[in-house]
This record gives sequence, structure tokens and C-alpha cells, in this order.
Amino acid sequence: MMQAIALARPWLGRTSPNPPVGAVLVDATGRVISTGVHRRAGTPHAEVEALSAAGDAARGATLYVTLEPCNHTGRTGPCTAAILEAGVSQVVFGAHDPNPNVAGGGARFLQERGVDVSQESESEAGQLIRFFSHQSRTGRPWVTTKTAMSLDGRTATRTGASKWISGPGARMHAHRFRAEVDAILVGVGTVLADDPALTARSPNAVHETLPVREPLRIVLDSTCRMPPVAAVARRGTLVATTARAAAANCRQLEETGCEVLVLPTSVDGTGRVDVVALLEELGRRGVLSVLVEGGAEVHGTFFDSRLVQEVHAYVAPMIIGGAAAPGAVAGRGAERIRDAFALNQLEIDPVGRDLFIRGFTREASCFQES
Repeated sequence: MMQAIALARPWLGRTSPNPPVGAVLVDATGRVISTGVHRRAGTPHAEVEALSAAGDAARGATLYVTLEPCNHTGRTGPCTAAILEAGVSQVVFGAHDPNPNVAGGGARFLQERGVDVSQESESEAGQLIRFFSHQSRTGRPWVTTKTAMSLDGRTATRTGASKWISGPGARMHAHRFRAEVDAILVGVGTVLADDPALTARSPNAVHETLPVREPLRIVLDSTCRMPPVAAVARRGTLVATTARAAAANCRQLEETGCEVLVLPTSVDGTGRVDVVALLEELGRRGVLSVLVEGGAEVHGTFFDSRLVQEVHAYVAPMIIGGAAAPGAVAGRGAERIRDAFALNQLEIDPVGRDLFIRGFTREASCFQES
């Protein structure tokens, strides 16, 4: 199962709107016969790829697969039918299919037809499909926030200087995660201050030979004040705005290749884009994951709305100081310590000169249930 998970991990994000899946077929002695991986939507599933490579050797073998085999027809046929036809005697899967319409159907179908079915490594396999699982259950993409800050929690100096708080190792690490998500989101304030390109300039985190994957770029801009000469103003960028935006500004951005999406304003009366409406629209489009890179007000909006499932923080060994220096998260914030976002499943690793901290919030229920 660990080999199957390792096979699937480099394909995280590349298979959207499907989850990454790996499969390993072994004979009665435990010898690996073949392996398979799902590479992108519309191509054979991992089980089918492994079975096709094995041929007649699959009869009587054991199939290890990271996700419960599907028992429905989508772009491809059901994997359960292929497993039965190949004569596999045992199936070991990692995570249950989280789709509420089919959950448990694949395992039950195989068991009723004499195949020995069991489950193992549920937590590891569940983390692998956390984006897909969350979107299947909520209709919204999984949200990860990312910040680079000093040891005292500042993301810039009092004059607005922010390049570079994190070192080159941390920046490369962050670009690798960008290649695994479906979308990167920033506020227009970040565009005006830093003019980011929002590209993924690093190969895949696990499989360095895979080409760089560019995610959808999203800019929250309630009045369409992003200049058309901005580095992010090009095809592959979605500008989320409101009816407050001037039509001429919207047309200018559309002429650069951007898609301008008009959404309702938030219920807090600020006139900003309703991020819940945005996430629901992204979910309808098959977007499984969004990386929110700021600024502080945007982070505050997502935290105040309890829409964050995962947190990435790069902490640099420096003190910036200054009461006017911005912090990582603005918004209303917690009134009491017990209302703060406590992180679970913590990972703390050195990345170059910096520390990388990763954790999951209470809103990451689909991962914690896995």
C-alpha cells in the first residue's frame, strides 16, 4: 500500500477533477507483478492500468489500491468489472470513495461476488485524496492558506517592504506546492503592492521529471481596479469582482485574456466579493483545491468565515518589529483563545534557513474522518 501511495502522490493536482490513485498487483508470494497510476481525467484508472500490464498473471493475484475501486461508469468503465474479469482474488484498498452517491459501493459489489476485500492505511490514503474528498462532501474546494513571515509574525516592514522575508529554499518549497493545487488566490492589494506572476516555477515535489503544472490564478478585486499591465493579467487568470466594478475596467481586463466573474458582495456590508459564492462556483467548475496567498485581509476573510482546512507558514529567523508592520492574518479574528484556529496533525520542518509549519484546522473534517 505504501508503494501504491508513493506512485499516486506525484500526480496530486494533475488528475483534477479526479483524485490521484495508485495501484500495485502482487502474486501469492508477494512479488510485484505490475503497477498502475491514474494520470489525468479521462485516462484509465490505476487499477485498469495495473491489470492491463499484468495480463493473465492477474488471475488469483492481490490488488493494492489507494482508493476504493469505482463501481460506476463515468468517462471510463467501472473498475470493479475489470477486477472481476481479470480474476483478482483479493483487493486491499486505502480510502473509501467519499462520493456520497457511491460510497462503499465498489467494496460491497466485489465482496458480493466472492472477492476478498479489506482496508488498510486509511489515514495516509485519506490525506492523499483530501482535496477530492472535501469537494465531494461540501461542493467547495479545499482551502490552504500560505504565509511567509518573520519570527514576530510580520509579513512586511512598516514601509511595505516584503522581499525577501523567506529564503530561496522556502520559496522553492512553496512553488512546489503551487504545482499540486488547482488554483492560487490573492487579493488585488497584493497585486498592486507586489505585482506577482503567480506561477509554479518548480518541478513536481516528488517526481522532478514531470513538467511544471500551472494552476488557475484568481484575484479578488471587488471593483476591477487591477491594472491591465499587471503580470497576472493574462489568460488563465480569473478576476472575481462585484456589480460595483466599472464596466470599462472589466472590459480592459477581459481584453488581456482574463475571465471576469461577477459575484455577490459579502454579507458583512464591506462590499467585498462573497468568498463563499466564489468557492461554490469553483466547486461547480471542478476545482478541488485553492491556495490562498494573501494578503492579510484576504486571509482574515477566509479564517473569519471558517473556510480554511490547511495552513502553511514559512517562518524566517528575523525580527521586523514595528506596530505598523502588517501581520499575516487580519479580519475580525478570535475574541477568546478557545475560538482561535488550533492546528492538528502538525509538521514542522527546516527548509533552508526557515521553518515550514503545516497543520489542519477543525474545518478539515473530511481528512480527520479518513
